[in-house]
Amino acid sequence: MIVTSTPAAAATPVAKPELKAAAQRFEAVFLREMIATMRKAKLADDIVGSSATDSFREMADARTADALAKQGAFGIAGLVERQLDAKK
Repeated sequence: MIVTSTPAAAATPVAKPELKAAAQRFEAVFLREMIATMRKAKLADDIVGSSATDSFREMADARTADALAKQGAFGIAGLVERQLDAKK
């Protein structure tokens, strides 16, 4: 039997928990960008808004995105994890 070495085989394998965490972080970043884009598409200006309100809203959006990613609500992390796990 002839065994050939491929670049993918030479790479250090990523542990499953690390792969899952990385996929969840990717989903969270994706969701943060999606929420930020949705916020930019507002219909009217906030008359009582301020930079402090904007900062608080961004932090709240980031926490929401992290929670959604952890729950797997959109399934992006699962898809990324399966795709990268198949590359081993």
